[in-house]
Amino acid sequence: MPTPGVFIDTNLLLLLVVGSTDKAIIPKHKRLKGYTAEDYDTLLDLLDLFPQVLVTPHTLAETSNLLAQHKDPERARLFGQLRFLIHECEEVAIAGTVASNNSAFPRLGLTDAALLELVAPETPLLTVDWGLFQQAMAIGADAAVNFTDFRELD
Repeated sequence: MPTPGVFIDTNLLLLLVVGSTDKAIIPKHKRLKGYTAEDYDTLLDLLDLFPQVLVTPHTLAETSNLLAQHKDPERARLFGQLRFLIHECEEVAIAGTVASNNSAFPRLGLTDAALLELVAPETPLLTVDWGLFQQAMAIGADAAVNFTDFRELD
């Protein structure tokens, strides 16, 4: 069982990496077109409410692949920041064989199914993905936080 903290999905991990590298890169990254520097600040505020940021190897791999789409010289800086965050976060592994048995696997894929195997009220999921949020809420009302709710408050 991981230490208490919050899991974050790939989109929010991407926002965290890019924003902590340079907020000016956020609108330049094709997967972050709908996000702003204010969204990054909101993400930091939410993460500060938890003792630890939790990630899975699957989420890290997806984030790395999305960062690889960005060109140098920013790309090198983004990967440097990802490396730093990998050391700061707690990585929680779950076997693909376990995640692929999750009922959401055919709809949401391996990365999200792995998150669903791990989230719990003491280790909720912070996500911007509505389908993933709904699946996590089925685990328990305290098992998920919808980031979009906080974006709309600004």
